Amino acid sequence: MSQTVDARGLSCPQPVLIVMERMKEMGSGQIEVIVDNEVSRENVGRAARSKGWQVEDEKREGGDYHLLLRR
Repeated sequence: MSQTVDARGLSCPQPVLIVMERMKEMGSGQIEVIVDNEVSRENVGRAARSKGWQVEDEKREGGDYHLLLRR
């Protein structure tokens, strides 16, 4: 199962809370997360790893950060 979370325009902790809820709902699978600031990128990655998810890919496109989380 693959889902996308577009958290652009949101400041922390909102992106983290949204991603944590999605991880809880899914249990496992793949989530693409899009954020637009460095702090959210760092915090989402840290939160995902703390819950046993892997940050498989991370890239910057324009002003956005794309993280690929998998469990």
